[in-house]
Amino acid sequence: MDNKFSSSQKISRRSFMRLAGGAALVVAGSSLLPQFLRKTLLPEKVVSAAVGDPPDLHYAGTDGWIYLPDNQPVGFYFPDDLAPVPQNSYIFGFRDITGLNITQALGQKMKAQHNAPIFWADQFNPSNPKDFNLQLTNLGLAMRPDLTDSHTLHWHGFRNVIPFFDGEPTGSVSVPVGRDFTYVYRPRDPGTYMFHCHVEDVEHVHMGMTGLVFVRPLQNSNTSYYPSGLYAYNDGDGSTGYDREFVMFLSEFWAEAHWCDSHIQLPDWSDYRADFSMLNGRVYPDTLEPNSPIDGSASLHSLAVQRQANGDLVVPSGRPELQYQPMSSVITCMPNERVLLRFANLGFREAAMTLVGIDMKVIGRDATLMRGRDGTDTSYFTNTISIGAGESYDVIFTAPLFSGGPGSTGLGYDAYVLYNRRLTQVANGASGGFGGQRTEIRVYPGGLSAQQYPNDWGM
Repeated sequence: MDNKFSSSQKISRRSFMRLAGGAALVVAGSSLLPQFLRKTLLPEKVVSAAVGDPPDLHYAGTDGWIYLPDNQPVGFYFPDDLAPVPQNSYIFGFRDITGLNITQALGQKMKAQHNAPIFWADQFNPSNPKDFNLQLTNLGLAMRPDLTDSHTLHWHGFRNVIPFFDGEPTGSVSVPVGRDFTYVYRPRDPGTYMFHCHVEDVEHVHMGMTGLVFVRPLQNSNTSYYPSGLYAYNDGDGSTGYDREFVMFLSEFWAEAHWCDSHIQLPDWSDYRADFSMLNGRVYPDTLEPNSPIDGSASLHSLAVQRQANGDLVVPSGRPELQYQPMSSVITCMPNERVLLRFANLGFREAAMTLVGIDMKVIGRDATLMRGRDGTDTSYFTNTISIGAGESYDVIFTAPLFSGGPGSTGLGYDAYVLYNRRLTQVANGASGGFGGQRTEIRVYPGGLSAQQYPNDWGM
């Protein structure tokens, strides 16, 4: 028997009294709280927004299948013998179901995306106050109906969130199967973050309930600092201005654990040994494949993959196995453009992301502008960033001139390699010595259009 399921039935008297007391307080309403607590914990605007306002985004938690290269020795548990062709690996994950009707939304059970759709929000503007609302629906796990796991959305590193909306289940609310909950955020600090389910967090994070999120600064659209009017932070001088932006989300895949979850076994997480290191939900060379078709008109807050009439993701041309891994990692640009790379790591191992031939300027770390309290510029140039679990980096590089010479690919662009220099995380045991967290920066002589959304190739 799955120990996790059986242990969930055991509630101590102390836990029961704590739950009962909390339930009574919720039912009774805020009128039982002293005035100062009502203002601090349950501000009227937040309560009304959570109840009445339509969400900016609507995500669903469920399970599904993805594809990983099967040309390397891993073990009897990979590829998963239960997987439907053309996928081969079991995951938990999220899906963007914004705008779907009930029938379409329910049809997305067992169709999780890996990694979860990235999303972004504008920094809270006191002169035009608007909170950011994200509704989460728990569709349940199709392969594991015995696991009645709740889900949450924890915005990792988000400052000043009230506990009710934090997503850490012992201090806030988790969403049971068949239920939904609307998170209300007031994003005050620009920068790059990440999000994940915080229930059974070791398992749910590793199984794929993870994604990248960022906050755009109030300074955006001010072209007096930088011509594009796009910035990573409120820098006041244009030092974080950029022309194109790409997200680089790092995660890992331990095949045995995923097989155990699909086959109703219990993995021992202390034996953790990841078989694949992933970049935007894929491993090299699949990281070089294009994005799945993106609905640019629906990308106000999320990278929305085009959907079929039934709400399912459009199958990418020529690569149907990547249907639920829609994000490319290829970085495209033109000479002298500034390119912002948003790195976030929700694997359990440190990565050493290295860019060969181009210097990166680290302008932010953990959603904090690289400046001291006295305004001293602490940004720096490097060709490698060492990024640990739960960390994020914002870096900018200036695209070099197009050479078209010996280093050119003959395909109309110069290629530069961005990769994890830790051998075990860039090889994955694949034949040929390459795999894992590796992609390319492609510098074109011209002809790229302005980006419509993050990771847009502009082609």
